[in-house]
Amino acid sequence: MFGFTGTFGIIAGIFSFSAYLFYIVAILKGKTKPSRATWFIWAFIGIILAISYRASGAEDTIWVAVSEAIAPTIIALLTIKYGVGGTEKIDIIAFIGALISLILWWIFGTPVVALVTNLAIDFFAAIPTIKKSWHKPDEEDRFAWTLTQIGNLSNLFAIDKIIFAVIIYPIYTFIIDGVITGLLYRPLFKKTNYGK
Repeated sequence: MFGFTGTFGIIAGIFSFSAYLFYIVAILKGKTKPSRATWFIWAFIGIILAISYRASGAEDTIWVAVSEAIAPTIIALLTIKYGVGGTEKIDIIAFIGALISLILWWIFGTPVVALVTNLAIDFFAAIPTIKKSWHKPDEEDRFAWTLTQIGNLSNLFAIDKIIFAVIIYPIYTFIIDGVITGLLYRPLFKKTNYGK
């Protein structure tokens, strides 16, 4: 019914959203301390990315983007009580960049501009979480990030059009979330390598 790419797109969306559910539970249990800056920026640009990505022609790969719009908004609200950080210079730059991307989209009338700009902003938003994953990997939920990465891998198989505007988002999320997930597994590799 959905076809090969459509099926993988739905699987990717399910894994992505499931990951967020586990992440939310970890926050509520006090096992995860999310970066306020990262999640508020991700919530804001997640909505913009989903809209601009769909307007750029994405179809089968849209489900991860939809989950990236809804769940980060919920998590951002939870960071008010359960999160850490949020006022560094990079956070302010990313917020300003998100606003600029909206203006560029309006000026140029093309969702591709908003998409690319927001992916760049998404990268800056990820920096606090990447830093925290390196220094305090126990403050992130490894299982949730693993599910996210499985969803990102599935989303690569959901690519139905080999055009820049469609392939850039799945490739980007696979790489950036892969970095975070890899950092969360780093302590396990260290224990294995050193027999500790």
